[in-house]
Amino acid sequence: MGKNRYFSTKSVFGQLISLLDDSMIKEAVKKHNSDRYVKRFKSQDHLFSMIFCSLVKCNSLREVAAGMLGLSGKEGTLKLNCIPKKSTLADANKNRKVDFFEEVYNLLLKKYSYVLSDSRVKDALGKEVKIVDSTTVSLFKDILKCVGRKPANGKNKGGIKAHSVINADEKVPNLVWFSSAATHDHQFLEKLKCDEKTVYVFDKGYNDYKAFEHITEQKTGFVTRLKDNAKYEITEIRAISEDIHSGVLSDEIIEVDVKNGKSISKLKLRKIRFYDRENKRAFEFITNLFDFRADTIAALYKIRWQIELLFKQIKQNFPLKYFLGDNENAIKIQIYCVLIVNLLMGVIKKSLKRKWAFSNLVSFCRIHLFNYIHLTKFLNSPENDWEMDTGEDGQLSLFEDNSEVVFLNTA
Repeated sequence: MGKNRYFSTKSVFGQLISLLDDSMIKEAVKKHNSDRYVKRFKSQDHLFSMIFCSLVKCNSLREVAAGMLGLSGKEGTLKLNCIPKKSTLADANKNRKVDFFEEVYNLLLKKYSYVLSDSRVKDALGKEVKIVDSTTVSLFKDILKCVGRKPANGKNKGGIKAHSVINADEKVPNLVWFSSAATHDHQFLEKLKCDEKTVYVFDKGYNDYKAFEHITEQKTGFVTRLKDNAKYEITEIRAISEDIHSGVLSDEIIEVDVKNGKSISKLKLRKIRFYDRENKRAFEFITNLFDFRADTIAALYKIRWQIELLFKQIKQNFPLKYFLGDNENAIKIQIYCVLIVNLLMGVIKKSLKRKWAFSNLVSFCRIHLFNYIHLTKFLNSPENDWEMDTGEDGQLSLFEDNSEVVFLNTA
């Protein structure tokens, strides 16, 4: 391998944070005034420190502070003005507004949405499909109210619930809302942006007929599952044509009661019963999409599994077990920085010609975070870097002058 073949003037960490434009960070600082009364540890330094924490998978403030000491003398190339002490980072996590990190994430998503999106679902349906769900992160301290019985030892654990909306074509959250784990999912429906070109897909935990009525009035589509104890009246049985998938068992028009104070109104919905041969069970879906094929409704709900895979991907690859603060603000900041890193990795993955598993890509960046490797060039052709000179006996010439050894694991 030639000496300069994959050499970069920036480390892998520097290449990743260079995806965040200075103008983007300045806009977020100005909008939320996040550097007010701050002399040294500015918002940008705070953001990069927490991105470092997420990439390296640090479990404590001490690990972040000690790890970043290795950046001493390299601040200029990494756009860092201050390497934080443990107490400095703790104070910043407690006091700096989480709105700054949320704004950076939204601006980043807006900038790279064209990279992340493949638009296949939108082109097929003529509508944008968005998936709604939530995931709960357990906390070791009773910061936010959790569900379940009180433990026998009297020590309550808290839990934070992250409600998310992802575009089926992008597979990264574009709307995030935090609540205590005890908050019911359906309260999140009022935060959804309704328009006639959107279809929302969510599970039966979001069942709320009043919200469904509002969504329907806004000419927005939705698909969800029917609760087992739901009460409804069948008003029409629709015929199932021969070209419909054989898994469709029935297609009916129903009416449900919607309570608005003392008055009760009727809401017209469509109920589809579908048998899934793979899981060997029947599902009942309800929707306000009367013009779509019955098997298309079932396929739309199947797309919802993407958000479950996203939550699994985030929790397996980034630190969401140990938090760097015992307050709500610090927890939200850490979650947003994990989402930022997840988005950056998604951008890198989509820009590569070679297919990489997301977990392998994250592991590679974590191992070589401060190595000066040109990230995309190497990841597109890693097998070429195994070509190393050998001696006459076939052994690697590790100690010859000018020899260069590469020990990159791309498994």
